[in-house]
Amino acid sequence: MNWASSEIVTVLTFLLPGFVASAIFHSLTAHPKPNEFDRIVQALIFTTVVQAIVKGIPLVQGLSGADPIWMEDSEIVAAVLIAVVVALIAVYVSNHDTLHGFFRWIRLTKENSFPSEWYSTFARNPDCYVVLHLKGERRLYGWPEEWPSRPDQGHFRIAEAEWLTEEGPKQATGVSVILVPGDEVEMVEFLELKSSEITEE
Repeated sequence: MNWASSEIVTVLTFLLPGFVASAIFHSLTAHPKPNEFDRIVQALIFTTVVQAIVKGIPLVQGLSGADPIWMEDSEIVAAVLIAVVVALIAVYVSNHDTLHGFFRWIRLTKENSFPSEWYSTFARNPDCYVVLHLKGERRLYGWPEEWPSRPDQGHFRIAEAEWLTEEGPKQATGVSVILVPGDEVEMVEFLELKSSEITEE
């Protein structure tokens, strides 16, 4: 029993940097959290990268004749710190479509690093006014200060809001922002026009 417990502790200690990196990645990106099995696989991938760096840096220093950068008993601390750095790099690459952008540039893929077409469209149009087509044939124009990562969850936070009616735009006077449930939105238009430039069909 003690042997099994010590083995479990050893495995968990080995995987700790991977779980730390995975937790940081999912807390700072819109990617949905995977199930338990996929979470372990992701932790293993992060752990492999982290352990390669942890073992590789002293090895390179040893070949150059320098003293090791850390001792064996402090490797777990070094691994966790490196895991944080690796996770932050992965977050940046994912949120800015860096890696997939390069692969698209060399025509290796047409995919992107965003979790969905919904998220990708908002990420690629950060400086646009929007028109939300709501249920009941209502339309709301404004500046999206915040928007949900998924269309069926969360809310839109719309500033400078105007209701678009058959008579023309009607400003929501006395209102700083309007919070709209994402599941009330049937379609989103992305505009670069001022409210005064909108014309009704």
